[in-house]
Amino acid sequence: MIINNVKLILEREVVSGSLACDNGIITAYAETPSQLPGAIDGEGGWLMPGMVELHTDNLDKFFTPRPKVDWPAHSAMSSHDALIIASGITTVLDAIGVGDVRDGGHRMENLNKMINAIRHSEKHGLNRAEHRLHLRCELPHDSTLPLFEQLMCNPALSLVSLMDHSPGQRQYVSLDAWRTYFGGKYQMNDEQLDAYQADQLRLAARWSTPNREAISAWCRQYHIPLASHDDATHDHVLESKGVGSTVAEFPTTEEAARSSREMGLQVLMGAPNIVRGGSHSGNVAARDLASKGLLDILSSDYYPASLLDAAFRLATDDEIAMDLPAAVALVTRNPAHAIGLTDRGVIAEGKRADLVLVHQPREQVYIKNVWAKGRMVF
Repeated sequence: MIINNVKLILEREVVSGSLACDNGIITAYAETPSQLPGAIDGEGGWLMPGMVELHTDNLDKFFTPRPKVDWPAHSAMSSHDALIIASGITTVLDAIGVGDVRDGGHRMENLNKMINAIRHSEKHGLNRAEHRLHLRCELPHDSTLPLFEQLMCNPALSLVSLMDHSPGQRQYVSLDAWRTYFGGKYQMNDEQLDAYQADQLRLAARWSTPNREAISAWCRQYHIPLASHDDATHDHVLESKGVGSTVAEFPTTEEAARSSREMGLQVLMGAPNIVRGGSHSGNVAARDLASKGLLDILSSDYYPASLLDAAFRLATDDEIAMDLPAAVALVTRNPAHAIGLTDRGVIAEGKRADLVLVHQPREQVYIKNVWAKGRMVF
């Protein structure tokens, strides 16, 4: 296969030319057009590597599209995969909550069903994107460690994150902020919220520390990449570094992001934060971190299409010293390398032909075609 008449987004530059691949591998690229009649005409669009998503709970939405609605696994998985590939994501880590029972237990009920759907669809070649597993471990629960130990040897497991959403922790250092969020989310009155808060504090006091230590020990033993989550202070980052975290997911302050970078953790922020112009939770803006050189990876989190949009927004922001190759690396090379996938994420000879053709007729970028291992899937 040859793709002609494109602007190739390479690791350090953008060049106009053509690209060839065979058996799912990039075999060559050139700064000249191909003369072969069978070449695909890219019509002057950008050709970039397929995007790599490390943290999205998008799958959860398809399994439970509404409260108390349990959707069939095959339909849920195929619909999720279609949205992922249409967003230009060719490798995705589907984030599954372990021990998080705050949403009425549906995540626990769906846990095995979702993991089995990922495994079955990958085994039988039903997916267009490559789906891997990210376990989001909610530390303040007695069920978290037993569930993790059942799942930690799953061959698809590529990332584990340690989360603590209890009152007074990380994202919810402010108890008022915690009460406002959960009181609104679960429509609790003051009495119900008081009881819920007391229960969460009790669980956190009993389980957060031992679960953090046990799960991180397993990850170190089995060489599973580990991520922190919502670190807010220098001390939080010290703790995360101490247990072996290599990725800092969604630090809530510049202090935590800067400390993470100084301690060798790659800083991951939400692409929706870039698109919306700030955090919906009032935390540090991803754009501000990018402007200070403190951003390594973008995640679509809850909105898959935000990855491409965010990368191009950063590249065209006059106040951020980031060219298009550097911005694209935030959603391709950097997340891939963070979990040890060095066979993808860049346009280079010998790498996987996971590719996205992007056009921008006006200000908005859109995806025209996607190839996974050299096969057109969108």
